[in-house]
Amino acid sequence: MKLAVLASLVASAVAFAPANTVSKSSTSLKAFEDELGAQPPLGFYDPLGLVADGDQAKFDRLRYVEIKHGRISMLAVAGYLVTEAGIRLPGNIELSGTTFADIPGGLKAVSAIPGGGLVQLFAFIGFLEIFVMKDITGGEFVGDFRNGFIDYGWDSFDEDTKLEKRAIELNQGRAAMMGILALMVHEKLGVSLIPGVEY
Repeated sequence: MKLAVLASLVASAVAFAPANTVSKSSTSLKAFEDELGAQPPLGFYDPLGLVADGDQAKFDRLRYVEIKHGRISMLAVAGYLVTEAGIRLPGNIELSGTTFADIPGGLKAVSAIPGGGLVQLFAFIGFLEIFVMKDITGGEFVGDFRNGFIDYGWDSFDEDTKLEKRAIELNQGRAAMMGILALMVHEKLGVSLIPGVEY
């Protein structure tokens, strides 16, 4: 028992001993500090160490996935809020007479959409994933899906403006990923998004 107490005292004293301050420089840990998205207050944030080895190809793949999920989340948040506000397409969703207005908003919509409609929905998403949402021509940057087809004035911007707009998209995508998660959690908890409106 006395040995255990002595060991714990020594261990606690070692905790206050000066640390070895020799810094080891590692180029792999600082490889992405200046990349787009490394912005205040966090800077480059990789808590799981996914790109700690400095592999540029892995970083580009993860950035591609981040941008893609951010774009999907921005559409999801907009769609969620539009349907929550009661705005629906006119007409029927199927031949039996079920209207778009009959489909509830949020996660309940998945179980209310007829089976044929779900098949069409997933087929359309698959088509977009395979043929549209990809970089065919080797774009200007990771996530550039213009493929020499749609420009919307992008080429008229100077390099600083392009970088700023890409950073804005990246940050809004990050916010939208958190936003759609929060909307789904609120729905599951039964908390109304609109004050005074019950679920």
